[in-house]
Amino acid sequence: MKARVIFVGIGGATCSGKTTLAKHLRRILPNSVIIHQDDFAPPQELIPLHPVYGVQDWDRAEGAIDWPRMVKALEEVKRTGKIPPEHISHDHLNEQKDVPIEETVYLKWKDYFERAQKEQRDRGEEVKWVLVDGFLLYWSPEVVEKLDVRVFLRVPHDVLKQRRHERHGYHTAVQSDPEGSLWRDPPNYWEQIVWPAYVEAHAGIVEKGDVEHGKPNGTVSGLVLLDGLELSMGKMVDQVCGVLADASGGGESAKTVA
Repeated sequence: MKARVIFVGIGGATCSGKTTLAKHLRRILPNSVIIHQDDFAPPQELIPLHPVYGVQDWDRAEGAIDWPRMVKALEEVKRTGKIPPEHISHDHLNEQKDVPIEETVYLKWKDYFERAQKEQRDRGEEVKWVLVDGFLLYWSPEVVEKLDVRVFLRVPHDVLKQRRHERHGYHTAVQSDPEGSLWRDPPNYWEQIVWPAYVEAHAGIVEKGDVEHGKPNGTVSGLVLLDGLELSMGKMVDQVCGVLADASGGGESAKTVA
């Protein structure tokens, strides 16, 4: 059986809904796993201080992610189809709201991909879906080039700010500690650190550097931009599943999807 690993990038700002989308897709796609970019953050003691505000800066791209470790892990997953056994995720410790989707959407695509999987196996192919979600997913060309499908969720500044302030902290990656480390935003962290870092990291992938309204400028090839306020979670799942159906080769099952 020939293995084919398909990397699906799901990027967006903190609190944009990217992890929720990834988890819905994992429920639908057979033989799928999620890799969370947050789990490649350096240990808390290695996070740099912001040069102006003197607090740890978990958001500026250069220091927020251990990029060599992430690239190495993606290369291994692409080669083996499995997440390295030494990799520890802390996502399950983070507070997450349930955002349900319509059962009809779930069942339609669940049925489609199960039939597609059977067709793929009949022709000697085993497809492994690897969903990579992250708030800096499209900053590093080394990471971008490894993604077969590239999805980006965009949500306006004010909505993101409100969602961030409603959270009670983040469990950050400490690979030697299964419980990770709990980070709580200090005062004004969103305005001074989070949003400026988001703009800096994403201005280069949209027209005129307008992260709130600009269209993809082609820097990230094939970027699928989803408006997180105009589309419900169910519609986003539906749209992305259509893209994934094309990415996996379609086949006879594509003719009968409702």
